[in-house]
This record gives sequence, C-alpha cells and structure tokens, in this order.
Amino acid sequence: MAIKITDKVTWVGKIDWELRNFHGEEYTTHRGSSYNSYLIHDDKTVLIDTVWEPFAEEFVENLKKEIDLNEIDYIVANHGEVDHSGALPLLMKEIPNVPIYCTVNGAKILKAHYHQDWNFETVKTGDELEIGKDNKLIFIEAKMLHWPDSMFTYMTGESILFSNDAFGQHYASDKLYNDLVDQAELYQEAIKYYANILTPFSPLVTNKIKEVLDFNLPVNMIATSHGVIWRNNPTQIIEKYLKWADAYQENQITIVYETMWHATRKMAEAIADGIKSVDNDVSVKLYNSATSDKNDVITELFKSKAMLIGCSTVNRSIMHATSGLLGMIKGIGFKNKKAAAFGSYGWGGESVKIITEGLKESKLEVVDDGIRVLWQPDEDSVERCKEYGRKFVKKL
Repeated sequence: MAIKITDKVTWVGKIDWELRNFHGEEYTTHRGSSYNSYLIHDDKTVLIDTVWEPFAEEFVENLKKEIDLNEIDYIVANHGEVDHSGALPLLMKEIPNVPIYCTVNGAKILKAHYHQDWNFETVKTGDELEIGKDNKLIFIEAKMLHWPDSMFTYMTGESILFSNDAFGQHYASDKLYNDLVDQAELYQEAIKYYANILTPFSPLVTNKIKEVLDFNLPVNMIATSHGVIWRNNPTQIIEKYLKWADAYQENQITIVYETMWHATRKMAEAIADGIKSVDNDVSVKLYNSATSDKNDVITELFKSKAMLIGCSTVNRSIMHATSGLLGMIKGIGFKNKKAAAFGSYGWGGESVKIITEGLKESKLEVVDDGIRVLWQPDEDSVERCKEYGRKFVKKL
C-alpha cells in the first residue's frame, strides 16, 4: 500500500501490527510499529530508507507497483540499523548501481551489516542534493541520535524533515498522521520511545535540535521512520523533546519493588502511604519489577522526580528483575532525580546496600541509606515504613 502525502512524496513503508518486541527483547511494542519509507517524485526520483528485512520482498514488490525501479536516481539511507535498511540487499540486486547517500559512518555500518560495496556517496551536515526545480535535499548529521551514522534529510519546497528515529514512536496505525490518532496513545508511545532509547543522548538531542532550528527552515511535516507523521503543528514534538532532554521530571515518585513472600510489597505500600499522608499532590506509582513491563517502568522513572527501589535479599544478593532494572537505569543515565532503597530480609540483609550502591553508580542523588525490615512487617515495621515515606518526601 502506498499513500501520497504531498504531490511529490509518497509513503511506501510497512505497518507491522504484530510486533511486540524490538531490539531483540529489549523494547516492548504493545501497539506494534511501522517502518516508514518515502518515495520522492521530482526531476529526480529518490527513495528515503527502506523497511525491516522480513518485509523486504513485499516492500520491493509494492515499490515496483509504484515505479519502475530503474527510474530511481538516488537512495538516501538516514540510518543503517536493520529495521530501516533491511530491504536494501534485495533492492540493490535489482538496481545495483544506484548511489546510496549516507554519512561516512552510515557507509561503514551498511558494509558491516550486508558485506556489500554498493555505490556509497557520503555526505555531511550542509551538503545538498538537487532533485528538481523547486526542491533539493539538505543533509544534517545527527550522530548518536541514536547511532553514530544517524542523519536527517530536509526537503526544501515541500518543507519536510525526514527525521528517521528522532521524533518517532513504535505505534502501528492505519492513520498516517498525528492529528488522526488517539492523542493519549501517541503521547504515551512518544515519551516511552524517548525515555528508553534517547535519554542517554539528551545533551546531544538539545544541541542537534538547536542546530537544526538555527537553519531557520520552515517545517510543514516531520516524517519519522516509526509511527505517525507529524503534520498538525509538527514542531510540538520538537518542543517536547527539548523538555524531555532537559533533566525532565514531573511531580511523581515511582516505587519499584521485587518480592518473594510479599514482605517487600507491604513495605512499598506503607512507604507510599507515608508519602501521600504529607504530600497529597504528588503522584505515587508502584510497580513490581518482576511482573511489570520493564520499558513501561523506565518510562515512569523518567517522568519521576524521585524513585525508591526495593527488593528482598536472596543468596546474599538481589533478585534478577531488580538487578536488570538497575542495569537499565545505569545505562540510561537519568539526570536530576533522587533515590533510595528498601527491602526485606531473613538473615543476611544485603539487598538494600547493593541497591544503594547501584543507584550511586547510576549518578542518582541517594538521599539516605534506605530502610530494611526483618521477615514480614509487623505493625511497628509498617509504621516505620510510613514514617520513612514521610521523611523521604520531605528530602526532595
């Protein structure tokens, strides 16, 4: 299926309704995704990005219905990751000499993925490609947003920014545009995408957006590589990114726990009660790290001004979901957030210390040494946890 988005630009991508995991098993896609590819018809014909390899044959066959492949003058590879470049090997068998415009790193990555020495034309920020009387393509490197090879392509005349992974969402919809979909769903998938994928590169996000804005180019559309195209007030997502990149937080505290026999859960609930008893305006959310979606949890931590991580002690250590979560927190590199640990134990009681050290290694501001409870909390222990919650929120 092809959809014209302007007189000169056609969407030729693929909606993946069944996708539930991305980046292996690292990212959950509850609402599927799309692989957006765009065909430009002007004096020159340009294909921008392709689709993931499982859909390569379908992609090429559908492309043939739109155009004689030999009429394609240029291919632009904004990013070499396989969900964008996966159809290139099959396509290049048909048109092996068509030049592929990409960054220097893009050429290296595509060669490393597919072991083919295609006709690469490497570009850098500010390079231009004439494609018609009223249109040219301007290339803008976007290194580490989120790979070393990433770039944006801007189409003058049409004023479309082909932004690849930036500003996207893993969101399958038969509605191609931001103003036609459920706004709550769109926002939820957009912030989840940013929190889990782009947070580590937030300083680069801010600098790159400011660099793009300095071009003073009009933007009628932001055509992403996943999810919907931003056409109604397209710069709204740019404004969101600037906020999210600036050590983002809301008036929220997230409590994440892992528990064997519900003792740590009871601690979490008591701490939450203590927080709410002195600050009814703050939003408090609780998640069991072993049963909750890890990417949804990361999204809530991203939104929070503070977090409490709790776990039972097992074999002088912590349980595996908590360990994995601490690894994700460290890798993502949250800024401007306070934290503390809590947990139950039977004899050793090492979990709180281990979590506390993990939070410090993640460069979070740990407000105290945490709280421990021996075995199941009794009334006194529950009250102690409530008091801990009251004191914790006052330290924020």
